[in-house]
Amino acid sequence: MAEGVTTLAEGPHARLKHVLAELPKRPGVYRMVGEGDEVLYIGKARSLKARVTAYFRASGLDAKTLALTGKTRDIQCTITASETEALLLEQSLIKALRPRFNVVLRDDKSYPYIRLSEHSYPRLSFHRGAKRRGRYFGPFPSAAAVRDSLNILQKLFGLRPCTDSFFANRSRPCLQYQIRRCSGPCVGHIEPDRYADDVRLAVMFLEGKSAAVLDEFKAKMEAAASALEFERAARHRDRIKHLRRVQENQYVHASGGEADIFGVALAAGQACVQGLFVRDGRLLGQRSWFLQNALDLASGELLVAFLGQYYLGPLGPLGRDGARGEKGELDGQREIPRAVVSATPLADAQLLAGALSERAGRKVDLACRPRGQRARWARMAAENAELALAALVSDRKSVMARFVALQAALGFEDLPRRLECFDISHSAGEATVASCVVFDDNGPRKSDYRRFNINGVPPGDDYGAMAQAIRRRYTRLVEGEATLPDALIIDGGKGQVGRAAAVLEELQVENVVVLGVAKGPTRKSGLECVILADHGEVTLPPNGPAMHLLQHIRDEAHRFAVSGHRGRRQKKRRQSALDGIPGVGPRRKRELLVHFGSVASIQGASAEEIAKVRGVSARLAADIHGALHDA
Repeated sequence: MAEGVTTLAEGPHARLKHVLAELPKRPGVYRMVGEGDEVLYIGKARSLKARVTAYFRASGLDAKTLALTGKTRDIQCTITASETEALLLEQSLIKALRPRFNVVLRDDKSYPYIRLSEHSYPRLSFHRGAKRRGRYFGPFPSAAAVRDSLNILQKLFGLRPCTDSFFANRSRPCLQYQIRRCSGPCVGHIEPDRYADDVRLAVMFLEGKSAAVLDEFKAKMEAAASALEFERAARHRDRIKHLRRVQENQYVHASGGEADIFGVALAAGQACVQGLFVRDGRLLGQRSWFLQNALDLASGELLVAFLGQYYLGPLGPLGRDGARGEKGELDGQREIPRAVVSATPLADAQLLAGALSERAGRKVDLACRPRGQRARWARMAAENAELALAALVSDRKSVMARFVALQAALGFEDLPRRLECFDISHSAGEATVASCVVFDDNGPRKSDYRRFNINGVPPGDDYGAMAQAIRRRYTRLVEGEATLPDALIIDGGKGQVGRAAAVLEELQVENVVVLGVAKGPTRKSGLECVILADHGEVTLPPNGPAMHLLQHIRDEAHRFAVSGHRGRRQKKRRQSALDGIPGVGPRRKRELLVHFGSVASIQGASAEEIAKVRGVSARLAADIHGALHDA
């Protein structure tokens, strides 16, 4: 891999201008560096010049990209031989340096395995870390999945769980033998050939051949019954029942296959990736990751960033000696299955598939539009991601902790139990809608959400729209239709807060704290300014629970207002200027449009020309002409 790192010694602006001019049109990795040589962001590019200069174009950049470039004081580039090499290097650097603007997978441990030891009476045990002699099955998604599997294996096959030293010093069987989870090989209660046969069946089960194991259990039960060994036949019968229950309740089966399936969900500034792990057609388990999404990536972009780090980055952070991960664990890399399935379309899917295939040394199928059983698994992953994220965001303990933190941060005498937040949405003054969302100490209270269609306010007058919405809302509350909130939150600055406080004073509403959440200069999440009506600006920790609560309710109010505005705008745009004219129903409207071709042509026609349309009298034509021109 060829490297060429660019560093500059001039002032920050000259430095960036110089490095942008010198960027090569070659694939590589770029690092945006801030004050104190802090690496802010790491990315890959097919052409470093085209990709990096795009961050500094004059227009079309979102707020979070502007926040990133505003903090950038230097750009360092590493040239690679191919885009795939750039992807691999990018993931290694992200894992090692953990830039705050990247999606960083904080998962520094290897996955657990089941180990079958090399012994005359082999032992099945939990294993994580460096691989020693023996046979390994896995990886499993969690330690709990391994322990569940070992529990099943002990019940079905009676293989010993004890260490070699414990095994060598037994004079009588242990408790595991008494509860029928071990066949007692330490004291000779089972012959070596029968124990070896149980080991063989356990290996078949771990390889996903449970149907063949079930057939062998049936054959053994029938043979024991024919030989009148009814106690042994009963044990095989119990094994069959347990194995069938395992197949029905603990695993999702298909005819075969090996795949990792991933779904992603985004909400309230949080992201959740859910992974399902299938080996030999058997769903071994699942796992959730909760990520920070500093650049507000779409689900497909975020999942690509996650998968790149998950499979291509080292298992552990880079140590001082540069070694990655844990020795013996695939050279510090995670095992890559034959198929990776995504529940959402991925950006750069072909590039990622090529990098996975190169790392695995064989073809890896990256499926973004799965069918059949894979599609069912993908839906399961997406639904579980949504449920896990909803549980994180809506968990009552978390919500209550945020309310307590807000009380402490803003100096409330009593714990606020009900918050209401207002926001305004419109398109250049068209179809203005105000939203009101309600949170209590259980989280969002959607049954109390309200929308207000704003009328009689000059287009673009957000102050007037906000005042009208608050007046309509709190007039009803004063009349006893609902409960007054403890705090009224406005998505806006000092002007909006002052206007809201004036409306409440006009309505004689007391004991309601008015505060605003104003976006900072860079409009980056976490840098908002909180304004209290009576105390001015208040500083809150940007990543504290109080700020998270205000961000959550503000974002929810924005979402609710935007959805209402879009619906109203679409309804208005579907209406015609002919609608509402007395005497013009659907039939006459159709005749007019067929005759003239468009409403604009009707507006340009005289009353006499309109009267020529079939079914339109001279009087009605005059009414139509007048209505269109008055409009």
